[in-house]
Amino acid sequence: MAALYKFLASNEALIYILLAIGGLFSFRWLWRSWNEWRVAVFTLEREFSARRLGRSIALSVIIVTLFCAEFFMATFVIPGLPADFFVVTPTLDFISTPTGTLSAGMMTQFANLPPGTQAAAVGCIPNQIELSFPKPGDEIKGAIELTGTVNIPNFGFYKYEVAPAGSDTWATIAAGRSVVVAGPLGRWDTTALTPGDYQLRLVVVDNQGVLLSPCVVPVRVVPLQ
Repeated sequence: MAALYKFLASNEALIYILLAIGGLFSFRWLWRSWNEWRVAVFTLEREFSARRLGRSIALSVIIVTLFCAEFFMATFVIPGLPADFFVVTPTLDFISTPTGTLSAGMMTQFANLPPGTQAAAVGCIPNQIELSFPKPGDEIKGAIELTGTVNIPNFGFYKYEVAPAGSDTWATIAAGRSVVVAGPLGRWDTTALTPGDYQLRLVVVDNQGVLLSPCVVPVRVVPLQ
């Protein structure tokens, strides 16, 4: 189902063009069939023209139905889907809670990983993919509001993830579907994390489902006083 939604969203313009061409053909056929049936005099002639008219009506109804279905899916259904619906990768562990709190199982896994250090942000592109808060090396605690920029051509959506320093085990905190320029990206509740060094990364995906190089920022989670 995700593949179907992705196909409908990424090929919306092409689908409309093909349906428009098919509609022109079917309505032209419908008009000619109607005229033939209307002027037919003999019984056999009217029977043949009635069959052609029925087939042309059926084709026209199918074209209109497909057009309405594509419009409904692209306008109402697909924009309401979660931002992470279109990307499925084996390394993601999507988190259902809106605060971004990590699960108990993920916390246990993180606690057993060796700590590491990272000196500076990696992969960030100014004015396109960057985190302005927190900055590399910042000490954070409690619930914070992430700020930054996600503004690329053919933007699809973004997500932000966390992993212990030196680890490639990433857990998704939350995601968004709107372009952001030097503004809030979302909240991150760090209270469930064991104090220590972590990596926070901002991942942007274009409207073709391609993941761009992430912006990774090292931070330190400290306990609440």
